[in-house]
Amino acid sequence: MIADRPSLRHRLAERGVDRTLLLLVPGVVFVLALFAYPVLYGLQLSFQPAEGGGPFANYRKFFADPYLADTILITLRLAIPAALVNVLASVPIAYRMRGRFRGKRLLTTILVVPITLGTVLTAEGLIQYLGPVGWFNKIIIAVGLTDEPIRLVHNYWGVLFSLIITGFPFAFLLTLSYLSGIDPTLEQAAATLGADWRGRFRHITLPLLAPGLAITFCLTFVLAFSVFPSAYLVGLPQGETRVISIAAYEAAFRDADYPLGSAIAMIMAAVMLVVIGLVLAWRSRLYRGATGGKG
Repeated sequence: MIADRPSLRHRLAERGVDRTLLLLVPGVVFVLALFAYPVLYGLQLSFQPAEGGGPFANYRKFFADPYLADTILITLRLAIPAALVNVLASVPIAYRMRGRFRGKRLLTTILVVPITLGTVLTAEGLIQYLGPVGWFNKIIIAVGLTDEPIRLVHNYWGVLFSLIITGFPFAFLLTLSYLSGIDPTLEQAAATLGADWRGRFRHITLPLLAPGLAITFCLTFVLAFSVFPSAYLVGLPQGETRVISIAAYEAAFRDADYPLGSAIAMIMAAVMLVVIGLVLAWRSRLYRGATGGKG
């Protein structure tokens, strides 16, 4: 009688392959289908210019046209300050909220509510509050601080405020999770040696928290750099808030130039990767310094 063929489990075991690796298969398929394929398709499409001129014609066109190329700096001027403000603002709040106190759950819920609002509702709220006839301008005019409304929407500031409001909950939750992972006995030991809270934060908590803040900055930066609805609703999409995502959208869907739109999207991704790479390089150097590593 012919012996049964060894099962897949036994064959994997004989080759020293951990069967639990099979659990990665659905995730790998998901990433390939919903991320890798669209990116590779857009990349190859960007090298097929609609008007000819060689594979890099779309990239040359982008950087040769100041109206297009300037969108990189415009977007960076929005994304970097928004990410920095969100990270810096989240540190003291998360530092205070890492312990237990009455009303902590309610306060945490209030701080993360903007996640549920979405960019459109946030933009509408900013227009109602900061617009020329909004509550803010009515109050400052009523108390005599100014004679005419201050322009805070449909410009750079409107988009920046929107990015800060929608990005802060992510920065806060991430920072809170990193702070919660720091052993509190380290600060307690420093306190017994006479260190005040400023010294404990500066010499113990902040060095341990800094690598996590770098990751938080990267995530909030990507969120801000991909801004689109806010730039239209509370910005000036054909002027000072013409971000790179708007340029890609108009090229692909207004002008029906999908190769150029794909090229702009690839440039957008490259800029984000450069910024993230610089931040992670600083994080790696900081981590080596904190652990006494070399090289």
